[in-house]
Amino acid sequence: MKKAKDFFIAILGVIALIYLLNPGAGILEIIPDNLPFIGNIDEATAGLILLSCLRYFGMDISNLFKKQ
Repeated sequence: MKKAKDFFIAILGVIALIYLLNPGAGILEIIPDNLPFIGNIDEATAGLILLSCLRYFGMDISNLFKKQ
């Protein structure tokens, strides 16, 4: 069961990364970027999903820009 969950989270992270890299040059978007205030919500959501997937696998990069 844990392997299935790990696989699902890995696939979700890969989909979020592909969405953020935007290989279709903006052709395939959930919310168009030219809509004021809400145009970038889909990219922000994909970024949060990607960060959550990385944190699940032990790669916590949220402390990257904190002062020591």
